[in-house]
Amino acid sequence: MRTEHEAWASQLRKGVLELAVLGLLAGEPKYGSQLVDDLATHPELSISAGTVYPLLARLAKAGLVTSVWQESPVGPPRKYYTLTEPGRRTLNAMTQAFRAVSATVTTILEGQR
Repeated sequence: MRTEHEAWASQLRKGVLELAVLGLLAGEPKYGSQLVDDLATHPELSISAGTVYPLLARLAKAGLVTSVWQESPVGPPRKYYTLTEPGRRTLNAMTQAFRAVSATVTTILEGQR
């Protein structure tokens, strides 16, 4: 059974996952399992393919990313996701909001010491 702390940490991860995925796509187009691998290098944000693909579908539906199938040098074709211009604007706005909230919470927590 999950502890209250684990449930809270899970909700926090879910809240920043969209921001992290948009941030990863800002540099270059990536395919889904590439995003899973990139996030796995940050254990706090590690997710499964079953989580990333619905998120990518929501981002595409919102017009924040586009996708294109490309042949792979090994295996089947891969669907690459690219940040759109509205996606870049959203990433910038989300980044500003995240930094403001993070700075405020940090200030509060440092005041508790």
